[in-house]
Amino acid sequence: MKILVLTLFSLPFLAFIVDLLLGDPERLPHPVRLIGRFLDWLEAHARHWVLGLKGSGILCVLLTTGLTWAVVEFLTELRFIGLLFGLYFAYAGLALGELIDEGRDALEYLEEGDLEQAREIIAGLVSRDTADLDEAGLRRTLAETMSENLCDGFTAPLFYLILGGPALMWAYKAVSTMDSMWGYKTERFRDLGWAAARADDILAYIPARLTALFLLAAGAVLRLPWREAARHIPAEARTMDSPNAGWPMSTCAWLLEGSMGGPAVYFGEPKMKPELGPRGQEWSLEKLKKLFRLMVFAALLGLFLLQALKVLVTA
Repeated sequence: MKILVLTLFSLPFLAFIVDLLLGDPERLPHPVRLIGRFLDWLEAHARHWVLGLKGSGILCVLLTTGLTWAVVEFLTELRFIGLLFGLYFAYAGLALGELIDEGRDALEYLEEGDLEQAREIIAGLVSRDTADLDEAGLRRTLAETMSENLCDGFTAPLFYLILGGPALMWAYKAVSTMDSMWGYKTERFRDLGWAAARADDILAYIPARLTALFLLAAGAVLRLPWREAARHIPAEARTMDSPNAGWPMSTCAWLLEGSMGGPAVYFGEPKMKPELGPRGQEWSLEKLKKLFRLMVFAALLGLFLLQALKVLVTA
């Protein structure tokens, strides 16, 4: 009972509730947008540093994470309003509410047969080209990005929030934002973004595997084929280029029996992604609805498990 009470009145749980209720209102300032503007300014200067692009990229990671941590730590330690800043930063660091909202918007357009509107929303969630995707391709792409972003947008920031508070959470978010902006193997970012991509891989290593565990636990409660999923996840996850993305993706693919991977186009270049899940199984609209419910339940379960563990360790 003590663990339950401490969890329900904890900062992570309050932030979780606010995130689900509000999502990411455009009228509110968001730290990610500020970090993005700072990175645009930083990139223009870093390309002229004498350290070389890889060395400059390493320094950019250190500068961005250090500055972000310092600002959040300062604001959350202020007297009287520090608690409000803490709740705001904790809420703003979780992206599950916005992710679910955008996923449901895309799903609604798919149900109505409006592929162009669905394609526009999905294009904002992924880095691949979506212009030539048919309806089945859009449904599969939506399932892939939703399951992968459960780790990046929720589990990983939650993990660091519980581990070290809003400042550590936003140090991670700074790296994640850098990776989403710079972590591409293109001519522009191959060297400058190398450090950001490697740092993100390291910081998301544990959260990605925790996400798979939370999804399996939620799947067991919801009577999904979690044992079958557990048998396939480790081997399939290792086939991905990313050391982390395959864990939540493979778990969702097997739990909901929908195929992921296959041909995709990135920046005009075709690529064959490893196949995940049972082969040849399309993502129906009903499977996508189940995916959204599974994600929210797994997130809530993961929050309680991580917070309960912290209470036990610090008691």
